[in-house]
Amino acid sequence: MSDLVCVGAIAGAFGVRGEVRLKSFTSDPGAIADYAPLVTEKADKSFDVTITRPIKNGLAARLSGIATKEQADALKGTRLYAPRERLPALPDDEFYHTDLIGLTVLDTGGTELGRVRAIHDHGAGDILEVMGPRGETLVPFTREAVPTVDLTAGRIVADIAEDAE
Repeated sequence: MSDLVCVGAIAGAFGVRGEVRLKSFTSDPGAIADYAPLVTEKADKSFDVTITRPIKNGLAARLSGIATKEQADALKGTRLYAPRERLPALPDDEFYHTDLIGLTVLDTGGTELGRVRAIHDHGAGDILEVMGPRGETLVPFTREAVPTVDLTAGRIVADIAEDAE
């Protein structure tokens, strides 16, 4: 498990006064500012975050040290990370996506299906993208389809239909 957890991404400038369009990956989008200062992936830049208002598909925010539209545009696509210790502890049945990426996925008979490559959320719930010897398998991340997640052992047990791929 990484010491840094991705909590958001910058989608570009918002307006002409240095605000950014911020996409929050936190359960409460506005809470992203509570975990500041946020750092870039290489931890070469750090930003305090002030949410100015909600906007379509995200938040408008001010980042420390960013004062112009050009500076804000230059950050487009930058992912923002918070140290794990600043994030709240989760209940036993909830997980940070970053902790699931790379876990081995087994079917209920113990056959390896592959590893979690990504987690997608299209609004109806999370879907695990598992890449294995038979190619890509999409698994709904529900209690029924995924009865076991064992972070310590680095494995997930998925109860999926035989013809799912």
